[in-house]
Amino acid sequence: MKIVEVNSRKLLNSFIKFPFELYKNDPYWVAPLIMEQKKIFNKKKNPYFEHSEAQFFLAYKDNEVKGRISAHTNTQHNKTHNDKVGFFGFFECVNDQEIADALFDAAGDWLLNRKMDTMRGPASFSVNDECGLLVDPFDSSPMLMMTYNPEYYLDLLENYGFKKAMDLLAYHVEVKEPPERLARLSRKIEERGHFTVRALSSKNKRKLRSDIETIYRIYEEAWKNNWGYVPCSAKEFDQIVDKLMPIIKPEFVFIAEIDNKPVGLSVTLPDYNFVLKKIRGRLFPFGWLKFLLNVNKIPGLRVPIMGVLDEYKNRGIDVVFYCKSFETAVNHKNPYADAEFSWILESNEMMNKIAESLTGEVYKRYRMYDINICAKRKHD
Repeated sequence: MKIVEVNSRKLLNSFIKFPFELYKNDPYWVAPLIMEQKKIFNKKKNPYFEHSEAQFFLAYKDNEVKGRISAHTNTQHNKTHNDKVGFFGFFECVNDQEIADALFDAAGDWLLNRKMDTMRGPASFSVNDECGLLVDPFDSSPMLMMTYNPEYYLDLLENYGFKKAMDLLAYHVEVKEPPERLARLSRKIEERGHFTVRALSSKNKRKLRSDIETIYRIYEEAWKNNWGYVPCSAKEFDQIVDKLMPIIKPEFVFIAEIDNKPVGLSVTLPDYNFVLKKIRGRLFPFGWLKFLLNVNKIPGLRVPIMGVLDEYKNRGIDVVFYCKSFETAVNHKNPYADAEFSWILESNEMMNKIAESLTGEVYKRYRMYDINICAKRKHD
């Protein structure tokens, strides 16, 4: 068994393709688009690498790839939190503790050499991207931009010495007409609250992009005090906007304004994983056809962002967001059955109460793990 640094196009291709072999018989795994994966790992095109470093590793046993991992710094995180936390991500491995340990050792050593004292993950590359290990349950596919992994990954991490840092919760909500009581409350709140809630502009692409940029400005402000928050650089911000433009449905995105000032936002996205699962990572030659045949059959929605600036909380704006989102979903030309609020920090009492008050129930749990790599090396 050996660990190899990914330092060539051929090895990077093996790094990207390994999960396709690992999950080939798993009915719940959703293959990412290979073309998008190549962009993520391209150090010349991904703006993440303008401020931070990363190294990718492959584990070989009997000349076959058996695992992979990334180790990466995040200077944006370290500046924000004044710590020495480094990260691991893109972890995939067969059920073999020796191989997993060797991958974690390689990532930890790389981070130690860059003066990090803690390794946190999984994160790909930050909390603004896919992050967290699925810890319960394992009997369904993930929603868009959420993670999935086998149950044995918990043992691989915890046997190595990783400890829970934070749980990320996903709430399930049945898509249906809001109760009349809640609908009346929503109307009263909006009438008396001296704020307006509008959907994104869909007719003017320049206006649509401007609205999306407004969304991320609110996001940066509203989430800056959250655990693990990492600000986006200007280029990362543009990359996220470019990624969202093709998949956003303007009628499902709402902005709350007071005196023309944006103070809150709610983003609901169709669960495009329903389509990606059928494409199996490739748009060509037949992926586009499968996409077109299935895009209007998507049964689920995900609410990845719902938030209000601190000084405007407790005004009921979130209730208005909920009612407008679900009224839109119920009356949409494409029927939706389920929605997911995700993810919400387990420590975010206010948002958890809001999700519960909106008939949400925790149905999936994800976890971020930490390990003190300095202490680990001394112990070993």
